[in-house]
Amino acid sequence: MLLAVLAAGTVVALTVELPDVAALRRWVAGAGAAGLVLLALAKGALLVGPVPRSALCVLLGVVLGFWTGLAVSLAGGMLGALAAFGLSRSLGRETAVRLAGPRLAAVDRAVAGRGFVAVLVARVLPVMPYSVLSHAAGLSAVPLGAYAAGTALGLVPTTVLQVGVGASVPGLTAWAARAGSPVGVAGASVVVVAVAGLVWWRSRCEDPGVRGRGSSTARRGRAGTSS
Repeated sequence: MLLAVLAAGTVVALTVELPDVAALRRWVAGAGAAGLVLLALAKGALLVGPVPRSALCVLLGVVLGFWTGLAVSLAGGMLGALAAFGLSRSLGRETAVRLAGPRLAAVDRAVAGRGFVAVLVARVLPVMPYSVLSHAAGLSAVPLGAYAAGTALGLVPTTVLQVGVGASVPGLTAWAARAGSPVGVAGASVVVVAVAGLVWWRSRCEDPGVRGRGSSTARRGRAGTSS
């Protein structure tokens, strides 16, 4: 059941076309506070599946500005983390115990007393994709309170950075347009390229396929060296 739900969410995430920035700004301006709540709910729903959180945070920064974008991003991040955790805990925990047996029991013993620290470190550092960590925590014995607290604190640094990057893009492009000089345009272009590179790098960090290929290549390299 859990695999079916995740597969359906993946198909929706990969096939549904997201609106452009201008359309989102017009919609938010007309919807008011209700629109912000819906954006947070939408982000939470997307984060149950394999959608890079960094890209969503940057987009919200571009559309909403820093403070509003930060609030919506943090709320949506928590909603997505709790939804994925609850989904895996309710639908997949028993199956995981039955299939993994002693191996999962060993993981449970390791994280039982350090759940908060483990989740906090994993959220701050890009050790695994956002949704993968949420579902993995749900399959483990990490208590809900420790998971929620670790996630809430761990989200803050990266969310501030990513939303800040997005919020700075409109100001930089407007400054370049006002400057009208080649130097201004070039400087804004460099910053925009750097922003795009940061988003791309974070998306790769949150892509389990990229991590898997990198680990396989490293193992093959070590095997060749030892032989």
